[in-house]
Amino acid sequence: MKKLIEILFTGKTNQVLIQLFRYTFVGCFAFLVDFGLLFFLKEYCGLHYLLSASLSFIIGLCVNYFISIYWVFTSPENKNRKLEFFYFGLIGVVGLGLNDLFMWLFTDKVAFHYLVSKIATAVLVYLWNFFARKYLLFNEKTIKNEQKEF
Repeated sequence: MKKLIEILFTGKTNQVLIQLFRYTFVGCFAFLVDFGLLFFLKEYCGLHYLLSASLSFIIGLCVNYFISIYWVFTSPENKNRKLEFFYFGLIGVVGLGLNDLFMWLFTDKVAFHYLVSKIATAVLVYLWNFFARKYLLFNEKTIKNEQKEF
């Protein structure tokens, strides 16, 4: 059991299932930040739920990025972090579009409460974010190509 815990929580790995486990862990934390901030901005600051959802999503994206590059995905030390964050953010922008689209659909068209909409939306956007980042940004081929450029 101790060995399993070490494998899941320590060291760098390229194993998809371990990365998915870690990304889920990170995603849950980033979701709590996102969800809490959405609630705060909507209920206490009086912002529209879509504006609140967009702002909270961006903060959650930043939390997710910083934890992911150090714990989830393997990334060389000499990697250009600005370029990496740009691509991470670009994938996040697509995620933001999906976030807002699903929030609007679930809230305005299906008539879910905005917080229920956020939970359903988070699951869908989580899947997009993980697989896009894993296979477009943090795969071996992409990392090798970026190393050649610098």
